Amino acid sequence: MDPIILGSIGLAAMFLLIALHVPIGVAMGVTGVVSVGFIIGWEPAFSLLGTEPSAAIENEGLAVVALFLLMGAFATEAGVSADMYRLAYALIGHFRGGLAMATIGGCAGFGAICGSSVATTATMAKIALPEMIRRDYRQTLASGSIAAGGTLGMLVPPSVVMIIYGILIEESIIALFAAAIFPGIIATVLYCITIGIYVRIRPEAGPAGVRVPWREKIHVLIASWRFLLIAAIVSGGIYTGVFTITEAASVGASVSLIFALMNGMKMRGFLDCLSSTAANTGMIFVIIMGASIFSYFITLSGLPDAAVEFIQSLNAHDAVVLILLMVMYLILGSIFDTVAAMVITLPFVFPVITDMGYDPVWWGVVNVMIMEIGMITPPIGINVFVLNGMAKNLKLKTIYTGILPFFATDILRLAIVLVFPATALWLPKVWGLM
Repeated sequence: MDPIILGSIGLAAMFLLIALHVPIGVAMGVTGVVSVGFIIGWEPAFSLLGTEPSAAIENEGLAVVALFLLMGAFATEAGVSADMYRLAYALIGHFRGGLAMATIGGCAGFGAICGSSVATTATMAKIALPEMIRRDYRQTLASGSIAAGGTLGMLVPPSVVMIIYGILIEESIIALFAAAIFPGIIATVLYCITIGIYVRIRPEAGPAGVRVPWREKIHVLIASWRFLLIAAIVSGGIYTGVFTITEAASVGASVSLIFALMNGMKMRGFLDCLSSTAANTGMIFVIIMGASIFSYFITLSGLPDAAVEFIQSLNAHDAVVLILLMVMYLILGSIFDTVAAMVITLPFVFPVITDMGYDPVWWGVVNVMIMEIGMITPPIGINVFVLNGMAKNLKLKTIYTGILPFFATDILRLAIVLVFPATALWLPKVWGLM
């Protein structure tokens, strides 16, 4: 059988297995092994079950994922997320809609610690949502700001998705982190502007809070020293070259552990942090293992080359191809886990992107931003369901309604980065990272 035909059948079989609720990593691994068996023989196919998973486990770069997840778990146990929220509220909470803006700032800050969109959404749902509801915020604005702000955890360094992308395409993770800084700032600012416009049109949606005196602001700032120290150590260490990515993650996890112990963490809390980190890391590793086997099969089948040739034969403008890819990722981001969506499509998409001459670092930022939008895109949107699960009294319709203004803002932000690639590439070039 022609490898390309077999590759297409294998691809369809993988999606069928996923539709039947087979874990994504397992679906990719099984499909890859069986398909390789048909193409080059069963002995080399079964050898992949040993070589590819062991290569994934031995990849030192993937240790960073576990360490950053552990850092986020310890930081949450230490109450660092609450510190950030109080700081943001003290600074801007007295403005109309200020509490929602503070939520966006808290999401950006916590995202810089945990690197996970889902974790950021879940954490801020516990901290910010009750406060906004207690202060008579409309549920639409409250839920929309949390669901949208949670997506910043995927973009603001250190991003777990960025790390995995860098490992898979063998690109500098530090360069990717640097490239995400300005888009992350743009996202945070635009979200706050969106809230400002929203409460100007509907003042009752976000009542102004009590102005905090400067003395108390300084007190809150001092009280937030744990977050500031973690951010300074991790981010400062990485960008100044004091630490490697792995070293920064290790030091960040260690410092967060100390803060959690100082906050009274017991053995049960410690074990819960280890358990959640192990579960999330295990899920990611299974996906990576399955993806490595699946990628081997996809490359062997010639489908990536066929995809490039097909796109070239269309004589379509690069912009049209980009739009089609972004629509695809928007759909996938709303359905799949972001890591899964990326590793499934990367063998096909990356050759197309490089063939068109686009910078891999720039595309990494764009790719993550698109999947960010997918996480709040109806009719699914993972962040929407996470928030709904954390607050059962919130109807899905309410959350989706609250998301719409932020969705429009995300499209504007994406357009800015597409039209002006320097928003992502200027900083890594200035710092000599690419």
